[in-house]
Amino acid sequence: MSKKPASPAGSTAASPASASPAPAPAASNFIRHIVEEDLARGTNASRTWDCRPGSAAKHAGKPADPAKIRTRFPPEPNGYLHFGHAKSICLNFGLARDYGGVCHMRFDDTNPEKEEQEYVDAILDAVKWLGFGWDAFGTEHLYFASDYFDFMYDAAEYLIETGNAYVESLSAEQMRALRGTLTEAGKPSPYRERSVAENLELFRGMREGRYADGEHVLRTKIDMSSPNINLRDPAIYRIRRATHHRTGDTWCIYPMYTFAHPIEDALENITHSICTLEFEDQRPFYDWLLEKLAEGGLLQRPVPRQYEFARLNLTYVVLSKRKLIELVEEKLVDGWDDPRMPTLVGARRRGYTPEGFRLFAERIGVSKSDSWIDYSTLEECMREDLNDRAARRTAVLDPLKLIIDNYPEGKEEECHAPNHPQKPDWGKRAVPFAKELWIEREDFMETPTKGYFRLFPPGVNPAGEPTPGNKVRLRYGFVIECTGWDKDAAGNVTAVHCNYFADSKSGTPGSDTYKVKGNIHWVSARHAFAAEVKLYDRLFKVPHPGRSVDGVERDFILDLNPESVKTMTAQLEPSLRTAKPGEHYQFERHGYFVPDRLDPVTGEPDFNRSVTLKDAWQK
Repeated sequence: MSKKPASPAGSTAASPASASPAPAPAASNFIRHIVEEDLARGTNASRTWDCRPGSAAKHAGKPADPAKIRTRFPPEPNGYLHFGHAKSICLNFGLARDYGGVCHMRFDDTNPEKEEQEYVDAILDAVKWLGFGWDAFGTEHLYFASDYFDFMYDAAEYLIETGNAYVESLSAEQMRALRGTLTEAGKPSPYRERSVAENLELFRGMREGRYADGEHVLRTKIDMSSPNINLRDPAIYRIRRATHHRTGDTWCIYPMYTFAHPIEDALENITHSICTLEFEDQRPFYDWLLEKLAEGGLLQRPVPRQYEFARLNLTYVVLSKRKLIELVEEKLVDGWDDPRMPTLVGARRRGYTPEGFRLFAERIGVSKSDSWIDYSTLEECMREDLNDRAARRTAVLDPLKLIIDNYPEGKEEECHAPNHPQKPDWGKRAVPFAKELWIEREDFMETPTKGYFRLFPPGVNPAGEPTPGNKVRLRYGFVIECTGWDKDAAGNVTAVHCNYFADSKSGTPGSDTYKVKGNIHWVSARHAFAAEVKLYDRLFKVPHPGRSVDGVERDFILDLNPESVKTMTAQLEPSLRTAKPGEHYQFERHGYFVPDRLDPVTGEPDFNRSVTLKDAWQK
């Protein structure tokens, strides 16, 4: 009987939750407490919503926002998502799901030189694969920063008109020289007191393409003596002649991320703008900008609030985009979807599951303090999920021929193995049995060590008396007794010989009379098929790649694990011939595996190991 199919990946896409909040998970999540307090106080209850993002005028007089909260996942489309993004996705979409809200899928595409449609498509696919969607309250909430370029430009002109922004004509180096330090105040630019009329003329000239890249920037006018350097007149627009993946060559000036991001949040009615801790110093500018634009009636109140949490710090990986790019470009891995990469496309190909990532995000929680999560925590979450969903199958990774000398030539019969030992409703599958089998090479020893209970040949005990070969049970099959072995000219064992006991078949009354300590797995040599199997392990051999014991930075490439992948030709039970990518299997004794690439001629799959049955890295 074939295995009962598991739920397809991504089939649990989130939809708006009911009005009653879900209970908080056991792990710490301070943001949930903030959300619950805001809901109890009605902090955002006065917001209205015009079905699509827009200015205060657009939302004015419209119905109350149906979403109790609005969050957003706002990646820049300049690369593939990694494990850290998975934490943010689960947090933002999970909060919206659990508190009757919606999470917007938004791309911060304000840097046209590095952004591509390929990354947009890959990011959307990854979010869906993790089990989340952005359709809610009858609307698809998929947005781009570039949707708001016109509003952002108008907002910049408003800041100029109100004396809160000016066009800077110093070079980047000159601006840095005047910026000051953490202990020394900055100095005002000689262009800081330009008139409103001159600033408007220059800014409009920037938009019209009258100036070269870098000739001018637009800066906000805040406080050059502020102890927070981010408030010392930050730049908000620069000239950049680059073709945008959505707007083409419509614009030759683009907003800076720190200017664009709060505006995007406000236009989209975001209630809780959740960022990682490195944006904490930017929050004063976030608040300053939104307050200025709300004062002018451009944005609806209450404006969004920003909250910061600790990003994912995971041992044995690097999550720096620069380092990931280096791994790919230097061909130290086989592309972004290499199963050793900490990218979601790599994890998916390795056989990690979205449910495992969601369990991981819940288990590690959300906090304000940086801490390290051991990679074994992620692996254990994957094991927990895969143990439940993976059908059991037999694979011999290091094959050695086993010949049953007293089994009738040409005879075949079926043994029956459960598809899942904890799921009887999944039924059993028929496994062919014949005279010649494949077993693991480690399941035979010429001279057994103490405590070895698998196959070994007849011998002589210390008293000089002959001893029989060891008996073992072939899992789901018969009990056999080792009688000898064959070797080649180089002394390598090429085959093991044995006899079987015809009345010992598993599941028959006679099997209970045989008591053996060893139990080994096997596949019929006549029916098995050979497949390439890759055993993946951690990409790095140390917990903190690129960091020495005393904390000094070093080349992270030196910490690559030379054993991070092993390739072998295995013999697999015949039912695996039709396995398809996306299905999950436990190869008994060896771990959890997933079909990878299908042979273009035979249609037979290769396999990748997702994770071992036990943590092999424990000290």
